[in-house]
Amino acid sequence: MDYTFVILLMFSSLMLLMATGQRVFGVMGFVGVACALWLWGPGGSEMGFNAAIKLFNWYPMLTLPMFIFMGYMLSESGIANDLYHMLHVWMGGLRGGLAIGTMFLMVMVSCLNGLSVAGMAIGCTVALPELVKRNYDKRMISGIIQSGSSLGILTPPSVVLVLYGIIARQPIGPLWLAGIGPGLLLAAMFLIYIIARCRLQPELGPALPASERQYSRAEKFRVLGAGILPLIMMLLVIGSFFLGYASLVESSAIGALASLLIALAKGRLNREVLHRTLRHSLNASAMFMWIMMAALAFAAVFDGLGAVRAVERLFLDQMGLSPWQVLVLMQISFLIMGVFLDDTAMLVIVAPLYIPIIMRLGFSPIWFGILYTITCQIAYLTPPFGYNLFLMRAMSPPSFTIRDIYVSIVPFVLMMLLAMILIMVFPQIALWIPEHVTLRS
Repeated sequence: MDYTFVILLMFSSLMLLMATGQRVFGVMGFVGVACALWLWGPGGSEMGFNAAIKLFNWYPMLTLPMFIFMGYMLSESGIANDLYHMLHVWMGGLRGGLAIGTMFLMVMVSCLNGLSVAGMAIGCTVALPELVKRNYDKRMISGIIQSGSSLGILTPPSVVLVLYGIIARQPIGPLWLAGIGPGLLLAAMFLIYIIARCRLQPELGPALPASERQYSRAEKFRVLGAGILPLIMMLLVIGSFFLGYASLVESSAIGALASLLIALAKGRLNREVLHRTLRHSLNASAMFMWIMMAALAFAAVFDGLGAVRAVERLFLDQMGLSPWQVLVLMQISFLIMGVFLDDTAMLVIVAPLYIPIIMRLGFSPIWFGILYTITCQIAYLTPPFGYNLFLMRAMSPPSFTIRDIYVSIVPFVLMMLLAMILIMVFPQIALWIPEHVTLRS
């Protein structure tokens, strides 16, 4: 049997079934196990079972529910509201000050939860009403919230990088460290854009009237305390891991417990908040587990057919492409897939194929993980299936039209593309920190 035909059949079946709207894990698991039974008979049924056992034996998987719980607890308990009020008081007097403050809020929330969804929820419920009330431009508001929240999947403790590390068999610590430089680069680019636009076009982000900025020095320092507890939590989670005092799983447990204690200390923890947080956390964790299990079963069949070697021969021998041309083609394929698929689906479909090739071509899989994550950020913002676009439309007032939401992300997507090119040309933007910092294994 021609295994190339089987590989093409698996991919085409996968895409066709996903186009019907079925869940990613169901489609992927079905195609993987069905092909295993077809190729190897009854023994092929063990592949799905082995995938489940392998998943349950991966100790780092314990970090996922912990970090997801931490992000949702921050969102549901209203801790981010305090952060935004602090930024409102301190930066409202600047031209575009609330827009700048909102971006700072998105960066801070990103460093606390590792999820884009939590950032979108906080931005739309906390920042958006205030910005609308202060007559900020709708497209500026939409672009800031969507792009800022996407930083959550790049900066530590990024859940997407944890998933990439597990599937690619790469250490999570260096991946997190590698995300710091690109995350800061993107945040700086976003802030420079906001400041420049608001200075050139003051109507996009007017400063607060003097009557609304009558805060005494004592009041300003009092609200500044709102950011202390979340900052301590961020230092506990990221610092304990990076400084070697805790392992990855231990730091995720510290974060989950710290978010619970902060909500309790602020009087925000009640039965309803705990119920919503647990429900959202369990739903998201179960979804990730099913997707990972299906991906492992699919990848086992894929690898058994020699797909990696076949694609490598196609690119390097038959097409005569250089390693950099192969890398660019991979990034283009991620951008195209991002229009139709979510980040996890993109990863589980191509990781078994791309990552071994990347390593054989001499590229760093840590660096490639950062490039992949930036394409995921772009996928969150690109129509027709961008998650952040859907969330923005669902959580914004009727005055925010689809056109406003789509147009608002154009400059931010262009900046993400520029950042991706810079990181490809200058890999040390991502690799300098992990090469100079030693972490506890």
